[in-house]
Amino acid sequence: MTALAIDIAAHVPHAGDMCLLESVTHWDAQGLTAQTRQHRNPQMPLFSHARLGVACGVEIAAQGMALHGALLAGQSEAERPRAGFLASLRDVRFHVSRLDDIDAALQISVQRLSGDDNTVLYQFSVTGDGRPLLEGRAAVMLDAAKVNTP
Repeated sequence: MTALAIDIAAHVPHAGDMCLLESVTHWDAQGLTAQTRQHRNPQMPLFSHARLGVACGVEIAAQGMALHGALLAGQSEAERPRAGFLASLRDVRFHVSRLDDIDAALQISVQRLSGDDNTVLYQFSVTGDGRPLLEGRAAVMLDAAKVNTP
């Protein structure tokens, strides 16, 4: 798959080693597909005790959701992305115990199921070496400090 020319760090509220996505291979109004090899980088901040647990894949997928939202909003690289917070996770299934022992690049897929100005529901999956690693659904609250504010 060919990577699209997108400056990921300019579109997500993460910087440096916490910007976990490396390339985008597809995006449209319904979703986004990205890749990363950061799960093999022992300097990545989510590593603990020389390993990367599979639950850290939720953060990788969440960055895919953040990037998708920023691209949908048409934010320029000069604009700060809207802050989004994971409000809930549902039907999360882990198919492995760790990610750092997956040799291939991880494929991250996020699909927007529904949403409005305040919340968005995504389905996500992370695959690698041709097999599912984790999947689930996430509700994202946008600009939580502004909700219910006059």
